[in-house]
Amino acid sequence: MSSGSPAASSEWKFSQVFGERTPGEDVQDVDVISAIDFEKKGDYLATGDRGGRVVIFERTDRSDCRSRKELESLDYTANRQPDYRYKTEFQSHEPEFDYLKSLEIEEKINKVRWCATSNGSLFILSTNDKTIKLWMVKDRKIKKVKEMDQNPSLCLENALLAEKSFMMDQHKTSVPNGYRLEWTNKVAKNMSPASQESITKNGETSPARCRRVYGHAHDYNLNSISNNSDGETFVSADDLRINLWNLEISNQCFNIIDMKPSNMEDLTEVITSAEFHPIYCNILAYSTSRGFIRLVDMRRSALCDQNARILQDREAHGSKTFFTEIVASISDIKFASDGRHILSRDYMNLKLWDLHMEASPVATFKIHEYLRPKLCDLYNNDSIFDKFECCLSGDGHQFATGSYSNLFRIFTHGDGSGEGTTLEASKNPNRKQHVQTSSRPRRTSLSNLTRGQFRLGHENFSSSENGGVPCDLKSKLLHLAWHPTTNLIACATANSLYMYYNA
Repeated sequence: MSSGSPAASSEWKFSQVFGERTPGEDVQDVDVISAIDFEKKGDYLATGDRGGRVVIFERTDRSDCRSRKELESLDYTANRQPDYRYKTEFQSHEPEFDYLKSLEIEEKINKVRWCATSNGSLFILSTNDKTIKLWMVKDRKIKKVKEMDQNPSLCLENALLAEKSFMMDQHKTSVPNGYRLEWTNKVAKNMSPASQESITKNGETSPARCRRVYGHAHDYNLNSISNNSDGETFVSADDLRINLWNLEISNQCFNIIDMKPSNMEDLTEVITSAEFHPIYCNILAYSTSRGFIRLVDMRRSALCDQNARILQDREAHGSKTFFTEIVASISDIKFASDGRHILSRDYMNLKLWDLHMEASPVATFKIHEYLRPKLCDLYNNDSIFDKFECCLSGDGHQFATGSYSNLFRIFTHGDGSGEGTTLEASKNPNRKQHVQTSSRPRRTSLSNLTRGQFRLGHENFSSSENGGVPCDLKSKLLHLAWHPTTNLIACATANSLYMYYNA
């Protein structure tokens, strides 16, 4: 990730929407999207919702098989905007009840993660608060009866055949399929081609089968699952523990990180997110509620929590307040494709870290600084605990995160202004948002990335409806994902999935 990379264009355009709501339409809680993930090549996209369903979309713009000469004659460009369509869906989790703990377990999907594909099958991990499942989705060709043409000659021949066989006791040589030759000849002559074709029809379906259930390994709610680059293992993380699994073994796992103290009154932090290194299968990163990112090498020890490098922004806090540690809690981390940088998101900021620089992030972008005077109100209505996700482009030069009022922000590596681009999850994402930005460059020896400050004008929102908070807290964009190979972002608001493309 070089500092001299050119900034990308800020002309983001609306691409597609699935599940678009009409104005004033009420959304059922079970239909709200709670997880998004692109398959490694970007050919498939999966979403999970609060009703326990997983929906899969497939890319369709690569189906044009015309020759290069034909495409050139049509002035056709192969670098088209990605286009997706609905493929299939399945019920991944059902509501459960833990009788031992008298605890209800919601069906809500917390995370979905794609696994390596094989033999044309798709494999995907999904998890709710307690149980992880491995699903296989494979296309199957089937034959369907479209309609049966009740041809008069067919009924007549059936009657004659029965009469000759049983009343007149006449037996004639039959063809190998068991039907009389005269009957088959007459049917073939009397039935039109259209009638014959309407009897059977080839179709395709994509059923999902549950291949593994990884359960009974977490006492606390799961917040993360991450696949390893070795293609064989994955980790699952709850508030206090991280377990290592083999995809083929569902009845045992290895506890590699345990932060549970002997006395729960001594608990000072919890795990908020975990992510495997994209290249080295022995490196794992996990974040905590104190704003730390810990890097562990699983080769050094069976229990990794005592052998960690800590990335901590020591310059982040001035005078501490009651809300300091709450807003410092990291809600999501993502490795860049180069494996050297990590993107993290806490309530107030988006931060880019270099693994060679532990004392402070390479750059900090202020997302919710305009809400700092309203932290007390946000605490009273629990909005301060909202967990916003973040994502990076495939080349690692751009990154994005969500905000309130269905807004999300995109930043470009090497952009000296540090302001980024603000878009709204709608068919008109670039409409004027009355955004005022001011930034202070914060240069380091490794990068010229800058801090950006994000302020929203109050004229767009009714402050009285939100306790004086200058944004719509009910319309929050928590989940988003970046296509691994192109500038396409998928983001979810309520039950709607929006996609935006930058050529």
